[in-house]
Amino acid sequence: MRLNPVFLLSATDVAHFPSESKTFGAPEIAFLGRSNVGKSSLINSLLGSKQAHTSSTPGRTRAINFFALYQGAKTQPALIFADLPGYGYAKISKSISAEWPQFIEPYLTERDTLALGICLVDTNIPPQASDTQLITFFKQMQRPYLVVGTKADRLSNNALAKSVAALKKAHEVDEILPVSAKTDAGTKALWQRLMQVVE
Repeated sequence: MRLNPVFLLSATDVAHFPSESKTFGAPEIAFLGRSNVGKSSLINSLLGSKQAHTSSTPGRTRAINFFALYQGAKTQPALIFADLPGYGYAKISKSISAEWPQFIEPYLTERDTLALGICLVDTNIPPQASDTQLITFFKQMQRPYLVVGTKADRLSNNALAKSVAALKKAHEVDEILPVSAKTDAGTKALWQRLMQVVE
């Protein structure tokens, strides 16, 4: 199914979150991960367009960017993608990190239309404590989430299997879906999971 993405708005405050008049109550998918995990690249790969801003300096996203996804000529979006700021990157100033929870936490805990959190982890590096914290947060809030392993194309099948097993163990999850924004590997399987949210 082809969905046409339209940029809605950038929010740096709870008051800026898109109202139901803009989203028609469509289910929202939040994309979260460390700043150099390849989040924007994955969103662009899923959408087939350069909607999410990719940067050579990780951590450029300072707001939650909302994208409405329309099916054909329909006037109501089928899905909303929410691209959240990256976390845990050393070059981000302390003031930015301090601002993080002010509008991020209310979005993750109180947003009624948030249907799924996509927690992105890098398959090329050892498990990160900051990723575990995020996944634990979703578990504690009893919010639905899916852990997705990025940059899967950089590893051989054997190395990828070992990496995914290590990530599952460290993050205490039963499933990690490996994907590659570069080769589109795994993106079809990810789309199937996203469409289950719509259905």
